[in-house]
Amino acid sequence: MKTNYDFSSVFGYLKIGRLSERIPVIRRIFNSGEVSSLGYARSIVRRRRLRMGVHPKIGITGLPRSGKSAVMQKVVEMLVNERTDEIRARGESTADILIIAGMRTEPVIEDGERKGYRCIDIITEDEAIMAHKDIDSRNRVFGFGIDTESMDTVAIPAIQNAMDNAEIIVIDEIGKFSVESEEFVKIVRAALELDKPTVMTLAKKSRHPLLQDIRRRDDARILEVTPVNRALLPYKIHKLMRDSF
Repeated sequence: MKTNYDFSSVFGYLKIGRLSERIPVIRRIFNSGEVSSLGYARSIVRRRRLRMGVHPKIGITGLPRSGKSAVMQKVVEMLVNERTDEIRARGESTADILIIAGMRTEPVIEDGERKGYRCIDIITEDEAIMAHKDIDSRNRVFGFGIDTESMDTVAIPAIQNAMDNAEIIVIDEIGKFSVESEEFVKIVRAALELDKPTVMTLAKKSRHPLLQDIRRRDDARILEVTPVNRALLPYKIHKLMRDSF
């Protein structure tokens, strides 16, 4: 006997994966002839969530200077403030809980000109120049010399600390400069395998295998910053993150 479940209700329930991956699953549900097709859908979702984890991997992407880091900063502020209030309401000390950790990237401005980029440990504030026009290196991207060794002294420990000790992993950004470091690529891949809330900024146009793999993940939500949504996007991301923990 065929079921009478509405297609949109099942589609709405299967809020996982890419659209191209949802369609075959939904077709199987409606072609199965099972009386409890929605239950069948739930069982598929449960199995997939067990495999990929329940916490979201949020990727903030957009064109250069679109405001990715600003959106990230606002999301982090909201998450930290809300979790701090929750912890204090339970009578616990915030000193015992590391809410976020990871790394952020900032431009190096000299004489009003963007001359490079530095990576900064969110917790320790340790920093290193990862790319600069004056760095003498055969490894150059968009005219910037890349210093992977200096970057690794900050980025790798910062992400490792987030993996080991923080509630939320923050990586800003996974872009054309940072992926030149093999160690950075390795630790980002390791971080993504943890079932832990993760928010990261992503270069939009890079075809690096790491970025392509992130975009294909079942548990990844990639959201683009535009002039239209820039003000409201942090609140959408905050809700997606908070719904999971």
